[in-house]
Amino acid sequence: MDVNEVRSIAERMRAEVGKAIVGQTQTVDLMLCALFAGGHVLLEGPPGTAKTLLAQTFAQTLGLKYGRIQFTPDLMPGDIIGANLFNFQTSTFTLTKGPVFCDLLLADEINRTPPKTQAALLEAMQERSVTVDGKHHPLSDRFTVVATQNPIEQQGTYPLPEAQLDRFLFKQVLDYPSAEEERRIVAAHGSSAGLPDPKELGVQAVADQKSIAAAVAAVAKVRLTDEITAYIVDIVRATRASPDLEYGASPRAAAMLAIAARARATLEGRDYVIPDDVKALALPALRHRVILSPAAEIEGKRTDQAVASLIEQVAAPR
Repeated sequence: MDVNEVRSIAERMRAEVGKAIVGQTQTVDLMLCALFAGGHVLLEGPPGTAKTLLAQTFAQTLGLKYGRIQFTPDLMPGDIIGANLFNFQTSTFTLTKGPVFCDLLLADEINRTPPKTQAALLEAMQERSVTVDGKHHPLSDRFTVVATQNPIEQQGTYPLPEAQLDRFLFKQVLDYPSAEEERRIVAAHGSSAGLPDPKELGVQAVADQKSIAAAVAAVAKVRLTDEITAYIVDIVRATRASPDLEYGASPRAAAMLAIAARARATLEGRDYVIPDDVKALALPALRHRVILSPAAEIEGKRTDQAVASLIEQVAAPR
């Protein structure tokens, strides 16, 4: 598969997602980048901004096995990965697989469960496998997590551990739609109180396991020059030297930003990365990997402001 074929798949997916989702074009593009880069996405926004519907619709366009976990305070790790249960007929233990055994997993309201349960996804997200009673079980090669969370300042939530946040390629912050978009949402979905079904809205699969694997392989071959590589590293290292940030991004962040930039270049129809690809993805790729310093918090600064300022300060290659 070449760059043009990958772009064609992405355009068809955008069209199908648009049958159910009004607006959210930037979020859809980030999810496409994550898909072709083999990364995971964290969506943060207030309730009712179509985070769950977006994940369901995205899965429908891919024709992949879809799983969903509704995170709650009483959820246990075994409810996610499964458990070995004793079979009295065979006198052996048999693995009862949890919902994590799928291609695309919606971790809905992931910040409503304690860190012990959140951590059950760590191995799955990093290694695409889970361990049950000391035995490793591989997951799908296309295993992708789309997690949603409500803003931390709302009651009944638990902040995600830094180690888990670092597993997400992007953190996208969703806001309320514009007045025009909200009118279109009400017109399209105002006839039923329940969550719309993407299938009933005419959303069809336009890709499969084989085509997605070919697209991922094509993205990995996109050219990344030494100058662009240095630019990525300079941005990530700048987060560690900033007085506004107590902790900066890790080397993993630089590597993931590089593959994400390759994916964006592909979606733009190019087989090479330019600085604009890096600039466009740096904020969603870094905002969840840094911690604001106490002094910056006292001054009323926000993480996004600090990261965006650093991105602008780092000189881009010509």
